[in-house]
Amino acid sequence: MSAAPVLDTLPVTLPRLAEKKRLGEPIVMVTAYDHPSARVVDSAGVDLVLVGDSAANVVLGYSSTVPVSVDELIMLGAAVRRGLRTPLMISDMPFGSYEASDEQAIANAQRFVKEAGADAVKLEGGGRMVDRARAIVESGIPVMGHVGLTPQTATALGGYKAQGRTADAALRVAADALALQEAGCFAVVFEAIPSAVSEEVMRRMDETVVIGIGAGPATDGQVLVFHDLLGIREGAGARFVKRYGDLMDDMVQGMTAYADDVRAHRYPAPEHTYSIDPGELADFRARLTA
Repeated sequence: MSAAPVLDTLPVTLPRLAEKKRLGEPIVMVTAYDHPSARVVDSAGVDLVLVGDSAANVVLGYSSTVPVSVDELIMLGAAVRRGLRTPLMISDMPFGSYEASDEQAIANAQRFVKEAGADAVKLEGGGRMVDRARAIVESGIPVMGHVGLTPQTATALGGYKAQGRTADAALRVAADALALQEAGCFAVVFEAIPSAVSEEVMRRMDETVVIGIGAGPATDGQVLVFHDLLGIREGAGARFVKRYGDLMDDMVQGMTAYADDVRAHRYPAPEHTYSIDPGELADFRARLTA
């Protein structure tokens, strides 16, 4: 039997994250998309919670992250916020909500803070997106960057596959990460890049917290999608996913058993019903007939 986690009741702040990085304490990050999942991750004592645009796939039924809107993610984020006590909450900025201009990026970031209660926002990519990140940071909102495999622009990257597997590609990942650090991002996600590349870039990420997903153990912390790690999805998922449960199978089994019981008249049983005093029942029947 595993021991219950010793939970820290102090809120996670940016200075605390920086201290964890300095001390080499691994940082735990996971996604959440509604109040129940927020309560689960909060109770588990995670450090960072991302209201990810992956909600498009695992919650809203889209085929990719591209269609999800700012309004949809704000609604989900507000539900998550109501379920969190200590983790730092980060809201993903969806495709089309920050690319056009600094003004657009700042306005939408402000919406996530004001309407969803986010502590920070996350955006994907380097290049021009570094300027967007810098603009949001300078407006007073903390920003998490994202390099390597960026799902919002996966088509341009040749699909959902590892990045940085040639010297040129690895240099582009490194340049993007360092540029986001220079722009003031408090954290950067490294997704689907070789472990050896992560190790080399980490030597230069001295100010910014690095969270890995499929980027090896050298990063300051790790993130997984809630539904992936708990097995609330069909299929095996990406190479980097480790399943810690198979809740989809349990849910299907439970639902099937319920349907079978209803059809076989096994549910509801007497213990699932309410009683009435016999005298009151007789009075009710007489008055109903009258």
